Amino acid sequence: MNDKNQNLQEDIFKHLKESGIKFVRVLFCDNANIIRSKAFHIDLLPEHFHTGVSITVAQQALPVMYDAVIPETGLTPVGEAWLVPDWSTLRTLPYAPTHASVVSDIFKDGTPWSLCPRRFLKQAIASAEKAGLQIKAAFENEFYLLKSTPDGIAPTDDTVFASTLGMDINRPVIDDITDCLIAQKMQVERYHPESGPGQNEISIRYTDALQAADRQISFRETVRGVALKHGLTASFMPKIFADQAGNGCHLHLSLWEGEQNIVPDSDGIGGLSKTSQSFIAGILEHLPALMALTTPSVNSYRRIRPHFWSGAFRTWGLDNREAAVRVPSNFAPPSPTHFELKTSDASANPYLALGSVIVAGLDGVNRGLDLGEPVRVDPGNMIPTEREVRGIDALPSSLAEAIAHLNNNDVLKNALGAELAQAFIAVRQAEWEAMKDMEIEEEVKILLSRY
Repeated sequence: MNDKNQNLQEDIFKHLKESGIKFVRVLFCDNANIIRSKAFHIDLLPEHFHTGVSITVAQQALPVMYDAVIPETGLTPVGEAWLVPDWSTLRTLPYAPTHASVVSDIFKDGTPWSLCPRRFLKQAIASAEKAGLQIKAAFENEFYLLKSTPDGIAPTDDTVFASTLGMDINRPVIDDITDCLIAQKMQVERYHPESGPGQNEISIRYTDALQAADRQISFRETVRGVALKHGLTASFMPKIFADQAGNGCHLHLSLWEGEQNIVPDSDGIGGLSKTSQSFIAGILEHLPALMALTTPSVNSYRRIRPHFWSGAFRTWGLDNREAAVRVPSNFAPPSPTHFELKTSDASANPYLALGSVIVAGLDGVNRGLDLGEPVRVDPGNMIPTEREVRGIDALPSSLAEAIAHLNNNDVLKNALGAELAQAFIAVRQAEWEAMKDMEIEEEVKILLSRY
């Protein structure tokens, strides 16, 4: 070990000791899109500093329902991978004060593993940089706060969108979540109660793409951990209540060349630069297949319906919350500065979701795809023939449809690589087969605590 690494290790050990940390959680997100961890005691930091902790390769073959290998993934219980910490992501956990967490890259045989989702995102970022682009992003999460009752679970309140009463009822837990996010260097921007009872939205500041995905892992962990401290359950599950609003996780993106945001161009369609137009066109072209990665649970498709502000049609619009891609305007120029994919939720693995969206957008840029004119009305109110003339089609209404599109999408599959694509699609297919006939109450029993 060279002096620099030795000094870093000693500094980290000192920091953890002084912070009262007993265990370091090494985090990863698997093909079932579940955040998992193995932890080591800090007294063994020298042993785990470089190599992390080991897991079976079969971890990437497990579906959301249970811990059992899906044979079609091509993986078996034979073989070992390693969760190697990225120490730049080390955070002490305010809601679990004797624990710290660190995000990992997955290695096998001493090299980055082809089935590591974080590696996939890094490759997508490298492709963007090769094209002269830097991607900045933010995940905008909605989640429910739930309390236990004799009959099961119930929302913490029964208020409506942006209700100040909802703010008052949930203020202690929301304030605690906010403090814990800020303590982990996530800048909280805005908060409001959402449309569903007990539903909330907290948005954090955008950042570089890899850090945005890392922060999404920490965000989900923090919200759930803080809620538990308050005797509550927090869930990002896309559709918990059949008759209430679903949880989205809108993905906000901007394109940069060095220090210059290149999204706006006052002379372009919708105020968008040509590069941004083609990037969005690429997302829309691949969106039916992308949905297997951005809305990857069986439950996701209960949320994606016309008139639910969830992006059920393959189109884009300026300040149009029914379009799959919304381009929001600013109060003053420059405007717009970013765009938003609404057809996404927090059941997604953030590395796979963001990486695949970058791949799709770059394909649009490389091919110079034309975005066309924005849709200025709710596409669900257009008659079918009008949508057909405009090239606006309904997006997949089930995970099975999205899987079929992904299976036929060489751009995304080639970017994922044969092994990751095979394992991910096999897990998605197994989840579809197991859950396709379930009622929503059965899905809630399985998924509420997973997401």
